[in-house]
Amino acid sequence: LARNPPRARLPYPLPSHHLGRPTYRRFASSAPLRSPLWWPRQAPPLFSARAMSGSAGSPPYAAELAAAKKAVALAARLCQTVQQEILQSDIQSKADKSPVTVADYVHVGSQVLVSLALNMEVTSGSFSMVAEEDSEDLRKDSAEEILEHITDLVNETLAEDGSYNITLSKEGILSAIDTGKSEGGPSGRHWVLDPIDGTKGFLRGGQYAIALALLDEGKVVLGVLGCPNLPLASISNLNGSSSGDQMGALFSATVGCGAEVESLEGSPPQKISVCTIDNPVNASFFESYEGAHTMHDLTGSIAEKLGVQAPPVRIDSQAKYGALARGDGAIYLRFPHKGYKEKIWDHAAGAIVVTEAGGVVTDASGNDLDFSKGRFLDVDTGIIATNKQLMPSLLKSVQEAIKEKSQAPSPL
Repeated sequence: LARNPPRARLPYPLPSHHLGRPTYRRFASSAPLRSPLWWPRQAPPLFSARAMSGSAGSPPYAAELAAAKKAVALAARLCQTVQQEILQSDIQSKADKSPVTVADYVHVGSQVLVSLALNMEVTSGSFSMVAEEDSEDLRKDSAEEILEHITDLVNETLAEDGSYNITLSKEGILSAIDTGKSEGGPSGRHWVLDPIDGTKGFLRGGQYAIALALLDEGKVVLGVLGCPNLPLASISNLNGSSSGDQMGALFSATVGCGAEVESLEGSPPQKISVCTIDNPVNASFFESYEGAHTMHDLTGSIAEKLGVQAPPVRIDSQAKYGALARGDGAIYLRFPHKGYKEKIWDHAAGAIVVTEAGGVVTDASGNDLDFSKGRFLDVDTGIIATNKQLMPSLLKSVQEAIKEKSQAPSPL
């Protein structure tokens, strides 16, 4: 079938009140979408990543890892395009100062592309994915325009990438979103996806990540982190950026096989490992950029007890896990405010990248993270990650700081 004519670019952003979200309309559809879920633009190409995992001579989960890398890189392409347009528009908040929710469109588009790529590349068994988005709001009549914009965004990304000669219909978009409705659990295989981890970082041009992992019988067996704004080499300053280095890092790890980093464009993978610092005085630590995401007073107390001299490196998203895994820093501390429940997609990919790089990831009591209990993690107080040398002293300082905080009188 002939490809649709080119779509005209419209000014960004256009006002809309559907679902309380502003319209992000990059392209105007020049022809109505057809009824099938997808259809080929021309004869589909042959795909190289369709081998079954565990075949003779190949490492475990080789096909799944190749598919995950391809899926994350494709989603990153969409995210990079939209972030560039957001920053060029110089509009990052609405009149009421709340964040621009155009990122919601990118969440959905990223999830659709990951789902599509995984289904195209990995053919063994049934498909299950635990992810953040669902199609409930987009199926409402009032969301028709929004769905059209997302469909255009996804199809333009597919056309620009060229890997898959298909076009998704609106119903195809909705169906792809709903592949992420799995609850996960201790049995079977489940992909775990955060389509954009670090939304506020994404909106202001900072760090964000596309985080994808695979659960097999309740255990994380592979993880991929796409970090478009993270330098490929290392972080050289305290805001999580680096001048002059190639930007865009793709971290990956498979259980028992170590961790690697390569560029999002596909440079040769390089093995990575956590730092070997054993004296906390020489350590630096990562924490969330947003104070709403972690208790900075508690992490400051922990650092003081350890004797850490360097100020914290505050960046958004699971990019912190990637940076830690290659030795950019020594410690990662995450202590959400009371009542927050950690989701498995916020840690699955990052945790295996760090552990396969030789690090340790636990909760505040030193327990391993358990990803087998559904969409949420049952963790004690917070999550910490470091190398094996520093973990004993870190755990001691964490538990002392938590105890002191719990015994402190209320300011009210």
